[in-house]
Amino acid sequence: MYLEIIALAVIVFFILNYTGRINANKFITDNQEYFKKLKEDDWDFYVRARYGQNADADLLFGKRIRNALIAVVVVLIFFITELNYIYILVAIFIGIAVFKLDYINIRNYYKRHLHQIDILLPYYLKGLEILIQHYTVPVALAKSITDAPEIFKDGLNKLVADINAGDSTVEPYMQFARDYPVRDSMRMMRLLYRLSLGRQERKQEQLVTFSKTISNLQLKARETKYKERLEKMEKKTMSMLVVTALGVMILLVLSILMMINI
Repeated sequence: MYLEIIALAVIVFFILNYTGRINANKFITDNQEYFKKLKEDDWDFYVRARYGQNADADLLFGKRIRNALIAVVVVLIFFITELNYIYILVAIFIGIAVFKLDYINIRNYYKRHLHQIDILLPYYLKGLEILIQHYTVPVALAKSITDAPEIFKDGLNKLVADINAGDSTVEPYMQFARDYPVRDSMRMMRLLYRLSLGRQERKQEQLVTFSKTISNLQLKARETKYKERLEKMEKKTMSMLVVTALGVMILLVLSILMMINI
């Protein structure tokens, strides 16, 4: 009977929230200034990195608050018949965990995203270098989009669109570097911008500098890949050794127990 009452209370709560009798969103909106103090300093940045520049970070933050409050209410309903300070603390702790979960997930996504960009960028730039030998930098950038890694295409489309719109400053290049803030991205985009401004007689000299920098980045990317493979192999080896050791220990214990029983 106890579980049925709890289930009924949870269902009633969600029905009231769904029909608007209890409006969690209105409560969050009315107390928005207080809840904003809970927002992490880098939340907006991670949201834009994950969902794009047009993503509404405040809306997603409001959903985090709502989910956390719902979690607290559900836990409190579950312990309603024996509610005390300990269960209230447990409910608050679970609410905080639910609130932080989205932040941790989006931050981890950003780290994985940056790592992928860091590995792919040198190889994209190498292909771009070949195109620059035959075309101007803006034309080479436009032609590179088709074969570029998927992760760069949005940034490249924006970069080319800004250049074609008449922006001849370094800003479109720097915006690309800010969208993909990995190792040496700022320096590479500055080199690319200077290359776009260079006179034809200096183009070969600038291309050599550009090529050397890309080669260094490729070397670092390969070293990172080899290091990751080595670490992966080491983890697998350690797992096998641990499993083998545990298996041997279990067999020894069973053998000893059998000898004792005999």
